[in-house]
Amino acid sequence: MKEKTLFVVTLLLSACLVCCDEHDHLYKEGDEVVLWMNTVGPYHNRQETYSYFSLPFCKGQKKDISHYHETLGEALLGVELEFSGFDIDFKGDFSHTEYCFIDLTVDEYHAFTYAVENHYWYQMYIDDLPIWGIVGEVDESGEGHFIWTHKKFDIGYNGEHIVDVNLTSETKVKLKPNSKIQFSYEIKWHPSNIKFEDRFDKYLDPNFFQHRIHWFSIFNSFMMVIFLVGLVSMILMRTLRKDYARYSKEEDLDDMEKDLGDEYGWKQVHGDVFRPASNSLLFSALIGTGYHIGIVSLCVILFTIVGELYTERGSLLSTAIFVYAATSPVNGYFGGSLYARMGGKLWIKQMVTSAFLMPSAVCGTAFFINFIAIYYHASRAIPFTTMVAVTCICIFVILPLTLVGTVLGRNLSGQPDYPCRINAVPRPIPEKKWFMEPAVITVLGGVLPFGSIFIEMYFIFTSFWAYKIYYVYGFMLLVFLILTVVTVCVTIVCTYFLLNAEDYRWQWTSFMAAASTAGYVYMYSFYYFFFKTKMYGLFQTSFYFGYMALFSLSLGLMCGTFGYLGTSIFVRKIYSTVKID
Repeated sequence: MKEKTLFVVTLLLSACLVCCDEHDHLYKEGDEVVLWMNTVGPYHNRQETYSYFSLPFCKGQKKDISHYHETLGEALLGVELEFSGFDIDFKGDFSHTEYCFIDLTVDEYHAFTYAVENHYWYQMYIDDLPIWGIVGEVDESGEGHFIWTHKKFDIGYNGEHIVDVNLTSETKVKLKPNSKIQFSYEIKWHPSNIKFEDRFDKYLDPNFFQHRIHWFSIFNSFMMVIFLVGLVSMILMRTLRKDYARYSKEEDLDDMEKDLGDEYGWKQVHGDVFRPASNSLLFSALIGTGYHIGIVSLCVILFTIVGELYTERGSLLSTAIFVYAATSPVNGYFGGSLYARMGGKLWIKQMVTSAFLMPSAVCGTAFFINFIAIYYHASRAIPFTTMVAVTCICIFVILPLTLVGTVLGRNLSGQPDYPCRINAVPRPIPEKKWFMEPAVITVLGGVLPFGSIFIEMYFIFTSFWAYKIYYVYGFMLLVFLILTVVTVCVTIVCTYFLLNAEDYRWQWTSFMAAASTAGYVYMYSFYYFFFKTKMYGLFQTSFYFGYMALFSLSLGLMCGTFGYLGTSIFVRKIYSTVKID
């Protein structure tokens, strides 16, 4: 397509211009106003979208426009803007105007009737303001199929800005094979008191997102944090105080009394607790990626709160890609330094693994879904040029920056500085009760963190998989902080129980116990799919569960890193406080 050809030239630059727009939103009387036709698809399958002109609609008579714009985020989201052919001028009213007609063939008749039966909706844009309309409807008897043929646009302006757009579908025509259907439109302009900064507010749903249940869930999670932090502090400090007192007494005993003493618990594994984790290359790559995802999540949330990125088409995704690429040194620094402290030698292999761990998962899932989208001829099919652009970002931006971070991490904080020496021979791990096994701790570790974000997951899922625009990023920031605190506290408790059972395999256990939160989120996504949506079909099902798997993976890596970070500080603290000979 012509637009896709133009898109190739500006694709890489658009990944960085995350706040740019196709227009400066300033108009003078008589200036060209472009109506973009985007996509059409079933109402209940929001992600299953097709090009607007995949249905046998016809274009207006105007052929040329002064500009075209598409960003990387729009391409990945399946935004397919095509010029409508409508001749619209700023403040220029158009009365009832017939712009095209079609001779409805049998194939076109079946295409329209299928769209009507499946409740197809279409989306358009005027000055970045989205407009939705329905293709047609079935009569009450269920036999006749009707299509709306007249579009009436009421456009509000405030000074030089367009601040409001409303569409009314009129003139219902019954679909019949080999009939002639005439399409028309009209434009009405009117002054409005809506400020340009507030023009997107009409698309938000404060009654849904600021419902009392939402406020109550935040308050409930906050109380959980206070209770959990207090409980962890009380239990651990009382227990550790007893341990400290008992261990300090031993300094006054002779060697025989020490040998006859009751030695048990976490002190017994002081010579193995800082032993490198098994498969340290993969472990350090996971930790580095988790740090990276955590920083990106926090930055995007803050940017969205400040800049209201949800009001700009595709800008949220473009921002996430840009921030992920720009913060790649974080991945290399923390992953590379951890691998060096664990005595790893294959640092280049670790660096490459860390750099491409998340991008390969995302691209692999996206390309698999892309084949299904291509089979369905859906607009969500990612163009080849976009694949090339993403690959270039990974190879020429993410990889070099990760290399820089790895070199810095290995040189600045790559030397081991453990408070206890590591024994040459690993200590055998004694048998313990079943609920002290790492596998059980891992499964139970994610329950409370998932409980702290359970309600917020419903609102996030609804905004992504239904016709809601998520805008309460202040709530998301609070939930992010609550999740971090709860994850750290729960993982510390799990690790202390594990060490008390004289099991020093705390690195992987702390990571997996925190990461198991993602497993509960993914299981919840099954419940949401079957009981809260009306999605159907191979395309929508694969799209839903594929991208929910990516979301859960990202959440798991982030939570696992939080858990490991908090636990490592805790372990280092308790073993540096107690004197160990």
